[in-house]
Amino acid sequence: MSLTGYKELFYGMFRTGILGYGGGPSVIPLIRHEAVNRYKWINDEEFGEILALANALPGPIATKMAAYLGYRVKGSSGALVAVLAHIFPTSIAMVLFFGLLDFFRSSKVVEGMINAVDPVIAVMLGLMAYEFAQKAWKGLGKFLTIGFLLLVFLLLAVFHVHSALVIILFLAYGSVHFRLMDQIQKRKQEGGAR
Repeated sequence: MSLTGYKELFYGMFRTGILGYGGGPSVIPLIRHEAVNRYKWINDEEFGEILALANALPGPIATKMAAYLGYRVKGSSGALVAVLAHIFPTSIAMVLFFGLLDFFRSSKVVEGMINAVDPVIAVMLGLMAYEFAQKAWKGLGKFLTIGFLLLVFLLLAVFHVHSALVIILFLAYGSVHFRLMDQIQKRKQEGGAR
């Protein structure tokens, strides 16, 4: 049995678990780096699809993504290795530092460290969002992308629609997008030929 794929899964997901400060959304750029850039298990387009699906399902997003990537690389045993490697650092840290929780809550040093890391996470998420917006711009065109960005903002920020419902709505549209665009193009061509 070759351990090569398992070692990569363990190291990649362990790094995301140990460096992923701030919960699931902050870990997504780290998982993307490991899966797309470092190990090339998937490409950016596949990562976007996995991210959308993981957002639509219940539970922690980073763990779902780790499980999928592990399964993709080494099947069921790979999924187990990836999930355990991803949650191991956090689990150990919780056990080790649970007794020191009161100290950490009142420590100005720790509070300062947490506050200092927040802008890093914000920029990482912003860069990833920009890259996804660029892909949408290329795939959907500028008008649809701008329109969809505004619509998503309204649905999420103004009307407070659950993000899973918004994702399902856009997945449904995405499943017919190219057929719809082909039909519009054909109608334009038929109208121009007359």
